[in-house]
Amino acid sequence: LYVVVEELEYIEMALSSSTTTGNLETLEAVVEIKSSADKMYSLISREHHKVPTASSDNVHDVAVHEGDWETSGSIKLWKYTIDGTVETLKEKVEIDEANKRVSLTALEGHVLDKYRSFKLIYHVIPKSNEGADLVKVSLEYEKHNESDQPPNNYLSFVVNIFKDI
Repeated sequence: LYVVVEELEYIEMALSSSTTTGNLETLEAVVEIKSSADKMYSLISREHHKVPTASSDNVHDVAVHEGDWETSGSIKLWKYTIDGTVETLKEKVEIDEANKRVSLTALEGHVLDKYRSFKLIYHVIPKSNEGADLVKVSLEYEKHNESDQPPNNYLSFVVNIFKDI
């Protein structure tokens, strides 16, 4: 499966094919970012509260449910619009400072009506020599039924948020 997304004005992106391991499947996108890797990592690891301001058409609210904005294991509540429908998500964040990786695991919400499990992983990759800073976005999910569609719309949604940032 190869997903084609229109070229974005502020960022460039390449999507890879999906992979399957057991019942767990993965979709990935690599996004070239204009801001520095450190600034982007700070936003996605400790400053989620800024996302609704940066991408108000997509994300309407994010709030801490348990913990705080900066600690692994904290739980946040999101309200967003995808495909014209307002959805909510309760997620648990895991932060890997050494590798600049952040994982958001769905605990409750609309996405779990569609998928048995759902995890969003951001990996910020600082530029090497003359390259650009990148964010690799991975969606790990398990379908309820084999015939269910992959979450291409969620991947595009996340890419559009990076476009807004």
